[in-house]
Amino acid sequence: MRAVIPVAGVGTRLRPHTYSLPKVLLNVAGKPILGHILDALIEQDIYKATIITGYMGELVKDFVNERYSSMQFDFVFQEQRLGLGHAIWMGKDTYQDEPLMIILGDTIFDVDLGLALKMGNNSIGVKAVEDPRRFGVVVKDSNNKIVKLVEKPEELISKLAIVGLYHIQDTELLVECLNYLIDNNIRNRDEFQLTDALQLMIEKGSEFSTFPVDGWYDCGKPETLLSTNRFLLDHKPSNVKLKESIIIPPVFISDSAIIERSVIGPYASVADGAIVKDSVVRNSIISFNAKVSSSLLEESIIGNDAEVKGHFHKLNVGDSSQISES
Repeated sequence: MRAVIPVAGVGTRLRPHTYSLPKVLLNVAGKPILGHILDALIEQDIYKATIITGYMGELVKDFVNERYSSMQFDFVFQEQRLGLGHAIWMGKDTYQDEPLMIILGDTIFDVDLGLALKMGNNSIGVKAVEDPRRFGVVVKDSNNKIVKLVEKPEELISKLAIVGLYHIQDTELLVECLNYLIDNNIRNRDEFQLTDALQLMIEKGSEFSTFPVDGWYDCGKPETLLSTNRFLLDHKPSNVKLKESIIIPPVFISDSAIIERSVIGPYASVADGAIVKDSVVRNSIISFNAKVSSSLLEESIIGNDAEVKGHFHKLNVGDSSQISES
């Protein structure tokens, strides 16, 4: 089993943070987004992964090689971002005929991956939504088999949205169908869609079923990054106790962080090497080696190595910045 993880996006909606980091390395609940995904794979004994890189891809390589030495990685650079189908096609030489778990690199999923792996055939993660027009959707028969896939339908044909998790057993057929799209320049909304390749597989006789995904958490904007932080903290044990400070769970506070005379939480993450003094921090992310002092922060994201000093309420501070109140 091999994972394929596309991470080539620029993350323009998360600037200023993505001026200095790729989106998948932004901190949430104490570790980069990509770290949460790789941890979930290891829990299912998946130790091989193809990562489709793009913007600041070398930083992604450095992170996974340093932090996940137990895994085997192949890296493929996607110079042109021409859709998810194109990204998966770019990695075809790394996975050949291996079964695949395709996972979007900027999304945290509330799902048991083991359920997908136990189904024994091709399967797609789905969730019922009220307005499916923004998603690809599946149409099933009475036996839970997918009969049709449609990308962003104009009319209501199904409320089962495709959420970005795919378990593929017929890998050789997937590559054949992706090759067909690329060779014939078949695009949807000017991109090569993975949904179109999977539909071709179904038309060629490949069987697909679905598995339920309770929720998925997009990390593409500051507000969704903070909501993902809240979701992850709700699912983590939180028994932190510190002298001269008040901790209101749920929180994440790294063992290497320094907290002095502060109130932390609820829903605050303080990453490795961060320092928080004489401050109140709630519903916020304090990233690696950041410094916060004499501040009141709520719904804030403080980037790596940034420094904040003063009385502020809501901040979105990029890496290596300094903000103080004179």
